[in-house]
Amino acid sequence: MSVRLVCWNIAKMREPWRQLVSMPGVDVALLQETGIPAPDIAGQVELGPVDHYDSHVWNSNWYEGRWPHLLERWPMVVRLSDRVKIEWFKQVSPISLVDEDEIAVSGIGTIAAARVSPRDTGTQPFIVVSAYARWLSPHPSASTNFRVGYPDASAHRIISDLSAFIGNTDPGTHRVILAGDFNMSNDDDAPDQEFLRRERTVWDRLEALGLEYLGPLLAPTFLPRGQPPEAASGQLDHVFASRGLHEEIRVRAVNSPEEWGASDHCRIVIDVD
Repeated sequence: MSVRLVCWNIAKMREPWRQLVSMPGVDVALLQETGIPAPDIAGQVELGPVDHYDSHVWNSNWYEGRWPHLLERWPMVVRLSDRVKIEWFKQVSPISLVDEDEIAVSGIGTIAAARVSPRDTGTQPFIVVSAYARWLSPHPSASTNFRVGYPDASAHRIISDLSAFIGNTDPGTHRVILAGDFNMSNDDDAPDQEFLRRERTVWDRLEALGLEYLGPLLAPTFLPRGQPPEAASGQLDHVFASRGLHEEIRVRAVNSPEEWGASDHCRIVIDVD
């Protein structure tokens, strides 16, 4: 049995939820910048326990008086069909020892993880991680012209957190799929890549963990807000999988103008055989 995943940054909009549930054959969604589903489709999706995505659950109230909340745009793992069973990992603070149903998380609003088990035993269970490499601002003491900050620090936190699922140097011992909005390009020839050397360290760490890059290869996945899909030029969304498992996976960007969808990011379809 083939399992179909969809990776999508939905920009906290409701219309993408409706488009998501109308897609044929989708079993699991790996979402980023996720808000509350549209009420008319809420019964068609299973979000899992709130503590698998909401960092308020494990954080103290240290932020009170500074912000009203930590974040409201979460990565999520969402079940869309009965063909799979999902075991969500609840987030806990970055401690060294966790229980079977937990994941230690070091970044706020950067990661959600779950175990996907196809009900047809022809496909082995695997871990999915929805990742959002949030932009982080430089420290006030830093002399900088980086107006929006940088995403590589968040990406490294994501890698550190998912490393808990990798307990052996042999990639054949783990089955992990990582997908999401990394806010960075994998194109060495991309223009205006001021942080290119820093971003290379993200791809290098993932490769060292035995995760293969699956693309979608040089496919635009993002367009500036308010622009038509024909204007899409940047690729910020990426998919990785454990070496060996990657041979069972096909990835496609749903980025043609007629297919794009309601968000500023396009959907990425991930088929696991």
